[in-house]
Amino acid sequence: MTQLKHWLVWLSRIHHSWGFGIQSPTDYAFVRYVVNEHWPYYAYENLLDDDWMQQKLGRLYFRLANWRQPNRMIVDHYQRYWQAGCKKTQFVSDSDIDHVELARVDVDDENTWNRLLLLCDEHSVMIVEGLWRNPKRWKSLVKDARVMTTFNLYYCGILLFEKKRYKHHYTINF
Repeated sequence: MTQLKHWLVWLSRIHHSWGFGIQSPTDYAFVRYVVNEHWPYYAYENLLDDDWMQQKLGRLYFRLANWRQPNRMIVDHYQRYWQAGCKKTQFVSDSDIDHVELARVDVDDENTWNRLLLLCDEHSVMIVEGLWRNPKRWKSLVKDARVMTTFNLYYCGILLFEKKRYKHHYTINF
C-alpha cells in the first residue's frame, strides 16, 4: 500500500479516532488502551525489523496477546509478536487446536475460518486480515449470529463473541 493511500484511509476515518462515539465503557477501553494505544511497550524496540504494515499489525497483535493472555495459539508468521505479548503461549499447528482463545485468519481463507468459528466461545477473539480484499466476506462475518462485537480497522478486523453483550459494529481509525 502506498504512503498516499495510507494517509487517505486514515483521513477518511478521522472521525472514528480514539474511541470517540463509543458508548460502551468496555468497548471504549478496548479501543483506547488495546487497539489505539500509542505508548511504547517494553518489547517494541526488539520488534523493529519489519516493514511499516507488518510492524503496525504486529504491534497490535502484541497488545492483543498482552490483553487476552492466550494459553494456545496457531503458529503463524506473527508468532514473535504474539510471544512477546504473552510468554506463556504455546504454539500448535492448525489441526491441533481444539478451542480458539485468540487467532488470526485471512479473510479469503474460508476453510480455516469456518472450522475455527465452530471452536469459538464467549472468550474467543478472532482477527481477520485483508478486509479490503473481500468486503462481502467481512459483512457476512459481521452478520454471523455467533459474533457479537466487531471492530473494522481497515487493515484487519477484530471479532468478539460474548453473548451477554448487544451486537455492535465499530469502524475504528487505526
